[in-house]
Amino acid sequence: MLIILASQLFWLAELIIVKKVATSTVVQLLVYKLPDAIVQSIPVSTLCGALLSLMRLGKDSELAALRTGGVRALRIILPLLILGLLASIATFVFNEHVVPWANHEFENIVRRIVLQETLPTAEENVFFRGTGDRFFYIRKVDATSQELRDVLVYEAQKEGLPRIITAKSGSARGTTWTLSDGVVHDLGPEGYVVYEAKFEKMNLRMDEGFEAFFGQQKTPDEMSRKELKSYIDLFRASGVSVDALIVDYQLKLALPLAAFIFVLTGAPIVVSIVSPKTGRFLGVALGGCIAFLYYALSSIFRSLGCCDVLPPLAAAWTGNIIFALVGVALVVRSEQARRGGKL
Repeated sequence: MLIILASQLFWLAELIIVKKVATSTVVQLLVYKLPDAIVQSIPVSTLCGALLSLMRLGKDSELAALRTGGVRALRIILPLLILGLLASIATFVFNEHVVPWANHEFENIVRRIVLQETLPTAEENVFFRGTGDRFFYIRKVDATSQELRDVLVYEAQKEGLPRIITAKSGSARGTTWTLSDGVVHDLGPEGYVVYEAKFEKMNLRMDEGFEAFFGQQKTPDEMSRKELKSYIDLFRASGVSVDALIVDYQLKLALPLAAFIFVLTGAPIVVSIVSPKTGRFLGVALGGCIAFLYYALSSIFRSLGCCDVLPPLAAAWTGNIIFALVGVALVVRSEQARRGGKL
């Protein structure tokens, strides 16, 4: 957790020293960031704990005795797999119910600091509910210049299906938002477009100024999987690509499974190579390598999915599938080696 928070500490220290932000506010930011750090720590700590326990069994020759006695590799690592699965379930629950709220509170404080200090900032994939029954999705918003990019407005109607407005850009000035280069879509009873009109400029009157929406807006990191899915369903028929959002939606389930995947991949390696002469450092080093490769691969595939190079499902789950197949292959190989030794 300290390693994960280290990257935040430099920025938080800068807030105190350079931006003169109150120490209590910085401490509050750190507390709100803790749940996210915990979620990221659980898979790695589960892996290291599993590997170190197997290393201890190997150092005391207990692992060799089990193997000589004919105990299968899968039977040895089964309790660790169950532990990894329980850790994954706990990570998912925590990531659904605690982390989005904590991230939202963290970002709201940052947004208030941004507005007060007029620091340059830009956010991507922002959602919020506006005046009346309007829902907004903005692919990119610059808080300082109040410029908007790729705007989608979902207007619920009293009767019939909603009106959908899309615009390539926009700006917010006071309580008036001006959308540019867009299209208005009216949907008929069966869901087909019955009216479509292009516009160069369109003004939307809002009840509050731009700053008021900072407490309402949310990015995918500030939403639970269920909440993000509701927005995806809301905007899927609008013509705006939601592939990047689907990738994040799937990752909210795929990444918590990392604890189970890590144990499945790392435990068979230790069972195969550990001996009384093997040092414990090998377990820590192996755990670090597995975690680094997994997260690096997941990051690459996520980027490919967000850029429409890979389908969203493939982008989110390929890393898990690759590591799971490697783990199963290592278990099978360990079993074959044991049978070969018997023969």
